[in-house]
Amino acid sequence: MDEGPGRLWLESDGGLPGWRRTKGSHEQGSHKEDCVYAGAAMSSAVSLLRGGSLMRLVIVVVGIALLVVAAVVVPCLLPAGEVTSASGYSLLSPIRSGNLTIFPVVAGKSYDTAEFLTLDEGLRSGDVVVTEAGQLRGLIRHRPGGATPMRPVRGPEVNQLVLVNNSKRPLLLLAGEIVTGGKQDRVIGKDRIVPPESDPVDLGVFCVEPGRWVAANGKDDFSAGGVAGAVFAAPGVRGSAMAAKNQQQVWDNVGRSKQALAAAVPAPAAAEVNSTTSYARVMDNKEVQQKVDSVAEPVQRNYESVIRQLRDKNAVGVVVAVNGEVVWADIFASTQLLQKYWPKLVRSYATEAVVTRAKGGEASLKDGQKFLDDLQGRHETAETEPGLYRQTEITGDGFKVFELTSLLPKTGFPVHVAKMAD
Repeated sequence: MDEGPGRLWLESDGGLPGWRRTKGSHEQGSHKEDCVYAGAAMSSAVSLLRGGSLMRLVIVVVGIALLVVAAVVVPCLLPAGEVTSASGYSLLSPIRSGNLTIFPVVAGKSYDTAEFLTLDEGLRSGDVVVTEAGQLRGLIRHRPGGATPMRPVRGPEVNQLVLVNNSKRPLLLLAGEIVTGGKQDRVIGKDRIVPPESDPVDLGVFCVEPGRWVAANGKDDFSAGGVAGAVFAAPGVRGSAMAAKNQQQVWDNVGRSKQALAAAVPAPAAAEVNSTTSYARVMDNKEVQQKVDSVAEPVQRNYESVIRQLRDKNAVGVVVAVNGEVVWADIFASTQLLQKYWPKLVRSYATEAVVTRAKGGEASLKDGQKFLDDLQGRHETAETEPGLYRQTEITGDGFKVFELTSLLPKTGFPVHVAKMAD
């Protein structure tokens, strides 16, 4: 794998920060190594006894005792149903609801992410404004001397929006977040960080509402999600935006999701689903919401219960399986950041389970851990905004990994890591 300059997490095995793996970490191999070390220590003790060195003998005996504690007692401290890697990240027993399986991920370390503003928070407060390209009038506020309206520099574009962060906090954007309004609903195409009190930023997006090209309610501004609240695209739609970066593939996945959801609800609701081209409005349909909630709510309730029982651990993400196949992982820099995104993330996973219903087995804890640990890639690209962030994409055998690293002062850690199965 190429080792690009300035990388914060280059390792010989291509792993991410804190994800270093070592050979011989399986339980059986560890016990064999312990036996070898114990045998060697005993031989040393006999030699020292023959040499008459009492002090050295005491030291060796103490060492053997500590080795026994490490080999026998420590493994017993690992909670039942927990798989850990050399990284310090642990995968907990799965939570299942229908054909959806969620593996909670906990970490030995959490970072301070309190400074980051989410898109939902920014749009609700009015500190963040998203609009069509060319419609920048009055977007910049909180400047000394007042705002200076800006004239349009070009017309609206399907795959381009303009965002202004007027807050005093850095704004975190995640691929898969949906904004509604303007001339079409859009989905954000990549993770990124926008600085506080920013100038207008060109935002790469993909349309998730084919057919409409007229301002909603006569306005070009956007809100987070649909009528019922914030919406996160299901992994199928999200992956086509992040990995394929292809508008037609996004439309194709939106169409397949819409057809599957229409088939999963009663006829009157199905007619409503088929009558709209908006992904967000499909997700706002009451029957669709009930269908998705029937899968999402048990997972959300059980997950929160697990986390409450593990207050001393840092819940930082999940590994997701549908129909027995591990398909996705989302990992954050802190529990607080995960909690902000969790309600709409879990509904996106549940939506994927509803639209891809099929007979299949159940993903095991080993399956989830293997997916989490397998991060070596054949190819790697990185995009950097100096002093803000670095977004790295790794392509491996049957998967892609996307890592967003903050380059803001006093950070330098991965804010969000997403892995998808191809």
